[in-house]
Amino acid sequence: MDLEKQKRAPIYEALEKFRKKRVVPFDVPGHKRGRGNPELVELLGEKCVNLDVNSMKPLDNLCHPISVIKEAEELFADAFGAEHAFLMIGGTTSAVQSMVLSVCKVGDKIILPRNVHKSVINALILCGAIPVYVEPKVNERIGIALGIEIEPLEQIIRDNPDAVAVLVNNPTYYGICSDLKKIVEVAHRHGLQVLVDEAHGTHLYFGENLPICAMKAGADYAAVSMHKSGGSLTQSSVLLTNNGVNADYVRQIINLTQTTSASYLLLSSLDISRRNLALRGKESFASVVKMAEYARNEINAIGGYYAYSKELVNHSSIYDYDVTKLSIHTQGIGLTGIEVYDLLRDEYDIQIEFGDIGNILAYISIGDRIRDIERLVGALADIKRLYERDGSDLVSGEYIQPDVVMSPQKAFYAEKETLPLKKTDGKICAEFVMCYPPGIPILAPGEKITKEIIDYILYAGKKGCSLQGTEDPEVKNLKVIK
Repeated sequence: MDLEKQKRAPIYEALEKFRKKRVVPFDVPGHKRGRGNPELVELLGEKCVNLDVNSMKPLDNLCHPISVIKEAEELFADAFGAEHAFLMIGGTTSAVQSMVLSVCKVGDKIILPRNVHKSVINALILCGAIPVYVEPKVNERIGIALGIEIEPLEQIIRDNPDAVAVLVNNPTYYGICSDLKKIVEVAHRHGLQVLVDEAHGTHLYFGENLPICAMKAGADYAAVSMHKSGGSLTQSSVLLTNNGVNADYVRQIINLTQTTSASYLLLSSLDISRRNLALRGKESFASVVKMAEYARNEINAIGGYYAYSKELVNHSSIYDYDVTKLSIHTQGIGLTGIEVYDLLRDEYDIQIEFGDIGNILAYISIGDRIRDIERLVGALADIKRLYERDGSDLVSGEYIQPDVVMSPQKAFYAEKETLPLKKTDGKICAEFVMCYPPGIPILAPGEKITKEIIDYILYAGKKGCSLQGTEDPEVKNLKVIK
């Protein structure tokens, strides 16, 4: 990485130059630097709406970058150790879908764990690829799916010689990491490309003593969510490519779905955040690790909770652990994760990332302060004191691997009927059912519905999980194959 070059922020610099010219706008957006929408100016500020501009020659064009955006992407590639980088303003969802669509076409097989984000399966619906799932093991104590193990992966590759790619989460939402370097070696030896969903892994490129990042492991693609741990604005992301991937083709794929009206607020936030991480990321993420470890120790000292970390590592299903993830198992105090999540928000004004049946995740990043950590720890201690109960009636958050009966695309577009959820046992699902966040489908199109899965959905809804994905907003009914 060239630190001298990394001091540049070309999109931000071009916007500052543009702002000083006081150009009269006869283009979109129609609010005309906020003059047409004073309430928007009051909410966001004059400087913000002044910079909400359209693509023009001095500011380049995201669909076909030739100047400042091109330079910003080159700086990204340098900072992240990639051959090419593409700025994405449709969230990491668009980055994930673009890398899948770049590699897979109708009928192609892609090998992946079932605990992927819904954006991956949505991409399969769009391109018609066939998922071949590596069934992950589950940690029985905390009830979460673990990483990809090498031997089962090799067997699946041998059983599916027509597969074209392997997709890996690095890390998972909970911080679990697979042996990514070995996965890349195995996949490449069999002629498969490796796609990595690094929505929760921006910091892996800059921090020390953290799990390996996709580009360093030799992966071909990585979708990196800058707005999560990287500090940019919500919905901004980057897609990285390596190993001679045809960048011009990838750009064409991106342009199939990404907007032609790119937000310069998002683009400049990516530009500035990349510069910040390149220049100060090492020390910033060292501070994040220190805060997360402090919080983990304090929470475990409360009793009942289990804030897990590297002690889980077994060098197979859990090859490494991302210690910046403050994942906490809550059932030891007799409460589900979603119940603790709700109490923290409603009673203590603390908003954490998510709660599920067994766990909560407090996202620690470069913007956190130690006094915020102490407030969280104090609230968790208070919740234990006030709300702890016998949790013998709790259901494990155990991950359930559904059987895939048909491709997601075929199921999604098949003739459907609507049935009450309780009457769908044995049917083939035609839509998604998931708790969001984290957005990992409990059911996806093409999967067989079982009583166990139905009971889990009902239990999750009863406990307060935000169930999404179905046409029925209350998730009382489900679309199934007719």
